[in-house]
Amino acid sequence: MADEIREENEELDLSSPEVVTKYKSAAEIVNKALQLVLSQCKPKVKIVDLCEAGDAFIREQTGNMYKNVKKKIEKGVAFPTCVSVNNTVCHFSPLASDESVLEDGDIVKIDMGCHIDGFIAVVAHTHVLQEGPVTGRAADVIAAANTAAEVALRLVRPGKKNKDVTEAIQKVAAAYDCKIVEGVLSHQMKQFVIDGNKVVLSVSAPDTKVDEAEFEENEVYSIDIVTSTGEGKPKLLDEKQTTIYKRAVDKSYHLKMKASRFIFSEISQKFPIMPFSARALEEKRARLGLVECVNHDLLQPYSVLHEKPGDLVAHIKFTVLLMPNGSDRVTSHALQELQPTKTVDDDEIKAWLALGTKTKKKGGGKKKKAKKEDKADAAVPVDDASTNGV
Repeated sequence: MADEIREENEELDLSSPEVVTKYKSAAEIVNKALQLVLSQCKPKVKIVDLCEAGDAFIREQTGNMYKNVKKKIEKGVAFPTCVSVNNTVCHFSPLASDESVLEDGDIVKIDMGCHIDGFIAVVAHTHVLQEGPVTGRAADVIAAANTAAEVALRLVRPGKKNKDVTEAIQKVAAAYDCKIVEGVLSHQMKQFVIDGNKVVLSVSAPDTKVDEAEFEENEVYSIDIVTSTGEGKPKLLDEKQTTIYKRAVDKSYHLKMKASRFIFSEISQKFPIMPFSARALEEKRARLGLVECVNHDLLQPYSVLHEKPGDLVAHIKFTVLLMPNGSDRVTSHALQELQPTKTVDDDEIKAWLALGTKTKKKGGGKKKKAKKEDKADAAVPVDDASTNGV
């Protein structure tokens, strides 16, 4: 059904007020879901319980929307809740049998997504499980991610190119003596498409090439920033940790095993397009069936990656709508108080942060107001004088 909707409404974008409303409604729900999961992050709490709480909230809230419309509207989880701790980079969303718990002092990264009618809002946030201000290298790595996100927000605008953002965020991370983690991509999003063709590389590398692209009005992007105190070259340590998959709609293969056929049929019915968690499938049968599906490229795995033990990793992700009057960041959460060891003195970074996110209004009479708005949108780098980031 989602395939039909996508073909029918291929050109739907932010020029439609109804589309903007759906994006903003999805964003409001995912922001609240993030708040809920954060409120439950305490020492000895099981990570799987946090992931379940986030997904359940999104399902419940979206389930209450567009109930009385003639045509059924698909809605729900667009990306399963992940809670990745310390040197784990991303995608940790364990099965029900997993006993992993949070501990005092953990750096907790929460990542999740929600959609309404295929219009997707995603968010990721980093929180340290402690009382009082975050200090030392933990503060540096979170400040690096946050300042890089603020710079990216100001450079993802019509007329700018994807490579401008790649270069800028690496420069910001270096100012905090941190690295941008390789392999993380920021994607354009469209209806039912969480990973569109226009992409921003996190790190330019000889073996990773993406087409040069220019940002355009009425586009939507998921901006994904992951920073590390280590080398920024994460590794897959254990394939068994992978629990999040997405159906590759352009691939087909006749599966040999009965368990694989059963699981793939269930996935095709329940999760035809959006990423999903293996928790939603019958666990024993899923383990057997998923392997054959992945081996034949029917499913795209979202691997759990790790930096080296002792490295600290921070993750900030947000959804931005490139509206005619400027960039509208619709997903976010305030940071804890940070006291980094580094200060941003670079003039180019300061100039990026001084840029507004709103476009100045044309015509007389409103110019002053627009200037005031523009100025208020300027960000400041997180340094040791900061109380809670930007």
